[in-house]
Amino acid sequence: MINMHFSNRDIILPLVLIMSIFSVVSISEIYAQSQLVTAKSIGFEETTIIEFQNNDNTSEIDIFRIWLGSDFNFKSFKTERGWTGEKTAQGVIIFSSSDPLQFGEVVKFGIKTDKSKPGINWKALTNNDKQIATGKTLVTESTSSIIPEKISSGGNGVLEGSTFRLIPEKPSIGSSIRVTGDGFGANQQLDFYIGSKKIQSFDTDGSGHFIFTSSIPKNQNAERVDFIIKDSTGNEKSISLRIGEVDDRMTSSENVPLKINPIPPVVHRGDTIQVTGTGFPGSTITGTIKNESGEITTTIAIDVDLNGKWTYDAIIPIDAAFGKYTSEITDGTDKIQKTWVVASSKVIEIIPSKIKFEPGETITFNGTAKPNEDLEIILEDPQGKEFYSELINIGSSGKIDISISTIASDIEGTYVLFASQGEDVDIVLIGLGELPEEKLVIKSDKLNYSTSETMLLEIQGPSSATISLLIVDPSDKNKFSDTIILGPDGQSNYEIELSGYSSGIYTAVITRGNSQTSDIFSVGLLTGSGEITARTTKNTYQPGESILVLGESSKNVLLTLELRDPDGKIVKTKETFTNKDGVFSDDSFRIPLEAMIGTWIIHAKSGPNFDEVEITVQADSEEGLVVYVDEIQSLATGKFVKIKGYGASISQNVILKILDDLNNEIGELTARTTGIGEYEILWGVPGNIPPGTYTITAVDPVDEAETTFVLK
Repeated sequence: MINMHFSNRDIILPLVLIMSIFSVVSISEIYAQSQLVTAKSIGFEETTIIEFQNNDNTSEIDIFRIWLGSDFNFKSFKTERGWTGEKTAQGVIIFSSSDPLQFGEVVKFGIKTDKSKPGINWKALTNNDKQIATGKTLVTESTSSIIPEKISSGGNGVLEGSTFRLIPEKPSIGSSIRVTGDGFGANQQLDFYIGSKKIQSFDTDGSGHFIFTSSIPKNQNAERVDFIIKDSTGNEKSISLRIGEVDDRMTSSENVPLKINPIPPVVHRGDTIQVTGTGFPGSTITGTIKNESGEITTTIAIDVDLNGKWTYDAIIPIDAAFGKYTSEITDGTDKIQKTWVVASSKVIEIIPSKIKFEPGETITFNGTAKPNEDLEIILEDPQGKEFYSELINIGSSGKIDISISTIASDIEGTYVLFASQGEDVDIVLIGLGELPEEKLVIKSDKLNYSTSETMLLEIQGPSSATISLLIVDPSDKNKFSDTIILGPDGQSNYEIELSGYSSGIYTAVITRGNSQTSDIFSVGLLTGSGEITARTTKNTYQPGESILVLGESSKNVLLTLELRDPDGKIVKTKETFTNKDGVFSDDSFRIPLEAMIGTWIIHAKSGPNFDEVEITVQADSEEGLVVYVDEIQSLATGKFVKIKGYGASISQNVILKILDDLNNEIGELTARTTGIGEYEILWGVPGNIPPGTYTITAVDPVDEAETTFVLK
């Protein structure tokens, strides 16, 4: 699946309703948050028509993305004129148009599925992938075959695709009933009849949906009768049901009060909660849900059994908006209000500002984590290489703000962000240059373990997917296997006791269908006492470039690699290990985009042994002549300034002048450039030079440059 962390403003309303502890599959229209987009669907056998209306007067809609639950599959689809559709390998249909859907406009799409009455998940987006709304529709079944052209959102109140039903479907004389319908004309007044007797009038809403409470007259005969919905022009829809006799069990318990039993004050995404209560036997109770802004998100109906009891199993959607919700339930006479809070069950909760960024943009995230504790951030590119890492000190507020720069030449594809505080981990997928794809991810909580420890694997994949896990030992034999079912959020924290694992390097492999990925960890490795030899694949780097570090040492030992800037500050530390041949390699180091030019050091150590590799970081060669101070040395014979540069004319002289803060010349040097335009020279600082800021100017036959340095 396209595993995405959406904006908190996105709500799938039948599920949001579920958040409120209520839901009912008969209501096919699902509202987006604040009803920015409304959607409804009507189906006949395996064919479904889904209709969207843009209610956002600030945004145009260019793209609709729809996908089904795991038990359904698309067979074909049809679009209106001006729209095109594309089915992805992940089972998502993307409808797009060069003529965006304007405020108040409606568009319909036809789909055919392998089974009838699918639940259809959807997202509405602008052409730059800004999300307007998200939701899910449940299909209302039509009594006749349908085609898109026959569905209308206006005109008469009763349309060819209109449908309605009664709750309960076996009413009795004198009992309360709930009548709900979809596919009628928008904002129309309609009449409800039982046989030839008009019972009441009611109005449809802006999407042609209605739900109201009524009752079977006490003088009604116990027989089959037509229940009819009529409009002002005489068009009608009817269903024929048998009305039962008065049930003695009802009369003996008519005094059952309306009640809802206690519910948890705080619920979490993905939770399942059973909600129970009492009401008038055989009646229907209704609930309306309001979000934190007081806006009604949806309405549902639940049947009360003949003993005056009702129950419902509610599932909190995985992308439910956080915050306070209020539900009002009523039986038409009494009302009860309940409130609850949807909160995150995660210790770390990170959300990207959008799911797709362009190369050259700054990738931004925000969220929360444990306060007053360091948070490690690692962003991996589509090839699984470390693209960015940072250790962030989280303040007392627990808030997170992350900005990661990209350049135009960065690899496009799906990037994975790992955020961890000890054993608490969050995984987020974003796309660079394209939308993120469904991806399996596995990450151990650390690199090396003792045999007395428990390893924690953080696994991510499609929602509720079944994943195969395999542990391969150092001799490439299968050590352990299991089947894991991911949670509704697509994640699982899987623990493995390492007692009985011998010392060595292991591989954890997860598989789903044709998709597979792995992570390496070690057990029982120690730091070694053997000589270390480290090297890089080249000597000169530019900001933003990755560094591949290679080396040799003793077999199966732990090493620590450090990247140090010209001031000696450790920019990044990484643990690694040698394999059974004593070889190690690491490509996780990357020169920061704002890196100081000069000599950087890769420091490799294991136990008492270490080795260092010097590399030179240069600015973009297109900048021309560059001069900088690489080092200031204080020796017994005096102070010396090591001056370096590059980008000069090949095999030419560079004239260097040292100026004080009054622009007085206090020294001049001549350096000869190499065959690639680099140069280096030492300047002995005169003993009478006072501390202060000094300027170096460099001039070759075609260019000039300058830099400053401070003498202490």
